[in-house]
Amino acid sequence: MSEAKKVISVMIPTYNEEENARPIYEAVRDEICKSLPQYDYEILFIDNKSKDRTRSIIRQICAEDKHVRAIFNTKNFGQFNSPYYGMIHTSGDCTITICADFQDPVEMIPKFVAEWEKGYKIVIGRKTKSEENPLVYFLRGCYYKTIRKMSNVEMIEQFTGFGLYDKSFIQTLRDLHDPTPFIRGIVAELGPERKEIEYDQPRRRAGKTHNNWYSLFDAAMLSFTSYTKVGMRIAEFFGFGIAFLSFLIGLFYLVAKLVAWNSFRAGYAPTMIAIFFMGGVQLAFMGFLGEYIMAMNTRIMNRPLVVEEERLNCDEPDETKTSHS
Repeated sequence: MSEAKKVISVMIPTYNEEENARPIYEAVRDEICKSLPQYDYEILFIDNKSKDRTRSIIRQICAEDKHVRAIFNTKNFGQFNSPYYGMIHTSGDCTITICADFQDPVEMIPKFVAEWEKGYKIVIGRKTKSEENPLVYFLRGCYYKTIRKMSNVEMIEQFTGFGLYDKSFIQTLRDLHDPTPFIRGIVAELGPERKEIEYDQPRRRAGKTHNNWYSLFDAAMLSFTSYTKVGMRIAEFFGFGIAFLSFLIGLFYLVAKLVAWNSFRAGYAPTMIAIFFMGGVQLAFMGFLGEYIMAMNTRIMNRPLVVEEERLNCDEPDETKTSHS
């Protein structure tokens, strides 16, 4: 009897990708059939409540090709939860995550698989150059370097989640019980030995990017609160420092007033400056504290990663996979 083919799962998250949904499906299918004919494959779309024709296009693809599966969410559950949920609902021997906008090169798939066959459980793509907004790329680089220095987890620079993950690591993800998963941090913290392959990131093929300044800030805050203690430590040290400095200034004014009671006129300026300065400091660090509290609150509530609206070419949800999430 011939040995059963290994299965490669390709997970593609979508949100308003009507111009890219079919082209990315065809590109992935053709790349696997051409370069990896010895493997079977499945393609899983997970749609985050698109407002355009993305879902109708995916429906048509699923009707044409039984290798293609789909999960439709009831609403937009964000840039982290939905792809993570898609990853843990793949069934292949390995899972490749790839964006629908072609900024993750499809040509990398055979390279990932080749390294996986050498024994690496995780093979990731790491950007060395990008055709995106130069300012955004520069700020991303600064962010990665900052997080690496502040965290006891060695975060991976210019890594977006694009890569190949062995089924053993996918099972680890299923067992995590994390309602706010940050795959970039999880790979760095819990992943086994990995292979990094460098690539140049091309421009988005079509459509408009969904990453705005708010989403970038959201990603930064999630990694900041999940993988560093620095925010709270800075608040503590800064608070003690300001308190000590305020004590010295107060002592100076007291001595100056006692020495030159009639000639020394401090006025209201020092008081007002101190009030506004301390007010700004307090607001800033209350914001830091609020981020940590929100992160803890989300974990305590233990809400599901996503709520499904519909599945196409899929079995019913497996309780062993979804009960924790």
